[in-house]
Amino acid sequence: MTYFATRSLEMPSMHEELVRDRIRTLHREAEEQRLVSGIVRLRRARRDAERASSRLRNALLRLA
Repeated sequence: MTYFATRSLEMPSMHEELVRDRIRTLHREAEEQRLVSGIVRLRRARRDAERASSRLRNALLRLA
């Protein structure tokens, strides 16, 4: 009887640990995704700034 009672107490603990591990994994993946999104936004902004600078330079050359 003690064996079964102990075993039944271990199962929820194992399940809870699996759930906690999955939650940690999801948090880590979400953080990685936020970092990737930030890098993509930064690259896009840099590219847009370079294009704007090029357009401005061309407009100034036409004025000169």
